[in-house]
Amino acid sequence: MIIDSLANAEKYYGLHKNFKVAFEYLKAQDLLNMELGTVEVADGVKVITTDKEANTAETAAGKFECHNANIDIQLCIRGNETIGWKPRNDCKSPKGEFNTEKDVIFYADAPDMHFKLKGGQFAIFYPEDVHAPMIGEGPIKKLVVKVRIA
Repeated sequence: MIIDSLANAEKYYGLHKNFKVAFEYLKAQDLLNMELGTVEVADGVKVITTDKEANTAETAAGKFECHNANIDIQLCIRGNETIGWKPRNDCKSPKGEFNTEKDVIFYADAPDMHFKLKGGQFAIFYPEDVHAPMIGEGPIKKLVVKVRIA
């Protein structure tokens, strides 16, 4: 997992062939006025923009998730978002089987830690990062960039 601000995104271009594409797309947008929905930016790069009421930590823990085929870049645009995190190797209670079609598995484990993002800050979650996003109060506008690993 990586936590940083969009102003420092160039530091991470070398970590994946599509990180530069993803971050340059984000930097070119008027994020506060970005339309909600899904945009296919390039082959292997998809952006999902939402503006929703935050969840309680208990509700978010019900969707404690990780992925196999994609890396998530989760960028807070507006509001204050808390995210729960735990290493996948430490999770012992899967809730069902891995869903290949949706690229997700959920866990009943509790996060080891929580951290906060404010507007302009992002977290990068790799397959080994189980995460529970959208914790807080009030509306949170955010986007999730799905970067296909292979």
